[in-house]
Amino acid sequence: MKICPYIEAAFQILGKKWNGQLIHYLSLCENHTARFSDLKRDITGITSRALSLKLSELAEDGLVKKWVESGSPVTISYKLTEKGISLANSLKPIQEWALSYLDVSISKESEEN
Repeated sequence: MKICPYIEAAFQILGKKWNGQLIHYLSLCENHTARFSDLKRDITGITSRALSLKLSELAEDGLVKKWVESGSPVTISYKLTEKGISLANSLKPIQEWALSYLDVSISKESEEN
């Protein structure tokens, strides 16, 4: 029996560190959009360099779109595309499964965010 190539391709994206968290985070944001600084502040443990790299990879995959707004200072935002929203929606059953079957301790700081 061979593994479905579509499942394999999906996990090529989701299996990379930070990708699932970034997609999930953007799915929770108003208009599925967040500024780089908000992502950096709220995704615990990711470096600016790693965040920039991951967002570029997700943009190459067609899951996010980068918006640069000129001004002082320049504002950089990232928005889930239709393809990214669809992937985020497919993660909801996995989240429900995790809520039912995994014991994840949530820190007080995480509950406040």
